[in-house]
Amino acid sequence: MSITICFDFGNTRLKAAIFKENELLEIAILSKGDEAEVAELILKWSPKKSILSSVIHHDKGIETLLSAKTSFHLLGPSSVINFTSPVGKPETIGADRLAIIAAAVDKFPQQHSLAISLGTCITYNFVNNQHQFLGGSISPGMQMRFKAMHEQTALLPLITPSSEFTLVGYDTKTNLLSGVILGIAAEIDGIIGAYEQKYAKFNVLLTGGDICYFAPHLKKRIFADQNLLFKGLYAICEKNT
Repeated sequence: MSITICFDFGNTRLKAAIFKENELLEIAILSKGDEAEVAELILKWSPKKSILSSVIHHDKGIETLLSAKTSFHLLGPSSVINFTSPVGKPETIGADRLAIIAAAVDKFPQQHSLAISLGTCITYNFVNNQHQFLGGSISPGMQMRFKAMHEQTALLPLITPSSEFTLVGYDTKTNLLSGVILGIAAEIDGIIGAYEQKYAKFNVLLTGGDICYFAPHLKKRIFADQNLLFKGLYAICEKNT
């Protein structure tokens, strides 16, 4: 069975997913994301294929290393994907959004889908039943909102996210938790509702590292998968290597 490693270099976390055929075996969190760390993964798993999705200025030596040791693909505008992008500047679409839409199309072919990613930013990504990525929207993510309130005020603290809070906050921390988490949940429900006015029937997919804080508070029906991006990367890797 062949091994594929899919790398996701995001603004907050650097991660790698190891697939055996199409089965996700393990997710590794990278502390540095340098050549030495990637070389350790290659030595451990002996992958035949690899793909990198990066929205940061990563070490280009990683691409050289992966190209030498595996059949490597760098996700970008020239990638062969399972959808088209009839937008103004398709080359500006983030690699992470390409992977998420690829996963949505792979899971729900010939159906409308709204894929929502909860990361450093929240991205709303809509693909229609003709496999056309029409765009969406971007708003500040959970951590960004906490940091903004802390950095742009004199007294509000920077808190650690938690699921333990009430609608009516009883101290500063729970007020911040209620405002940010329930505020984002209401935003997500509201945007889904706006799409429902335009597109009667579509799938809603929720992904990203912050899923656990929001899924319990959403009123709309969703399909939650924290590893949706990696599944999209694997599908794209299969088409390009």
